[in-house]
Amino acid sequence: MTTRLRILDDGAWLSVDDTRRVSVSELWRLDSTEFCDCDLADLVVENFQAVGVDGPIVEVRVYGQCITCGTKSTTGWIPVGRIVDGEFTDLERESVLSAHSEG
Repeated sequence: MTTRLRILDDGAWLSVDDTRRVSVSELWRLDSTEFCDCDLADLVVENFQAVGVDGPIVEVRVYGQCITCGTKSTTGWIPVGRIVDGEFTDLERESVLSAHSEG
């Protein structure tokens, strides 16, 4: 079964099978020393840069700003959902997210 993942509206939405599922303007708590020097970045997501998969996990690279220190940059790969039996399931983005370089 194929799942279509696309970035829509100039980076404003992550679309899964032609349905908008994840949007910018969310505040994510990010644990990533590669993004900024904060222990936990309070990241305002401004734009989706790329979407990919790692097994069943849907990951994104986003451009955003840490509202604590002001750093603006692009993240490593951040998991935002998973595909289970052909259906997209959100991962809880209200908790701390971890970014990684590979993906």
